[in-house]
Amino acid sequence: MKRVMVFGTFDMLHEGHLDLFRQARALFPDTYLIVSVARDSSALRIKGRAPHNSETARFALVEACDLVDEAVLGDTQGYMGHIKAARPDVIALGYDQEGEYVEHLTSDLREAGLATTVARLAPYKPDIYKTSKLR
Repeated sequence: MKRVMVFGTFDMLHEGHLDLFRQARALFPDTYLIVSVARDSSALRIKGRAPHNSETARFALVEACDLVDEAVLGDTQGYMGHIKAARPDVIALGYDQEGEYVEHLTSDLREAGLATTVARLAPYKPDIYKTSKLR
C-alpha cells in the first residue's frame, strides 16, 4: 500500500476537492490517502485571509469524507513535522498550490531524509470548482 498525502485549507468540500482526492487515490492501485488540513494561522499567512470555518470544523469535514483514510492537522510552524510523522510515499499537489513551501518541498524532503516524491495533479473545472468562486 502506498501512502499519498495532499494538503489544503478545505474551508468547504466541493467537487474540485473530491476530484483531488480521487486523483491522489488513483496514483496507485492500493492507496492510503492522508489529507493535511491547514491550521488557521497557516491559512491566514499563506492566503492573506482567515478561513471562514475553524480548523476544528474543517478537520471534521475532511475526516468524515469517505475518500480520506486519515486526516491530520498541519503544523503550527513550518510544515515538515507532520510530513515526517506521516512518512508518505508521494505528496500530491493540487494544480494551483504554489509558494515557498511548494518551491522548496523536494529539497526539504531530501534534507529530512525522506524518499517521498512529489506529483502535480490536474485541475478539475477550475472555473467552477474553486472555493473563492463558490463563496
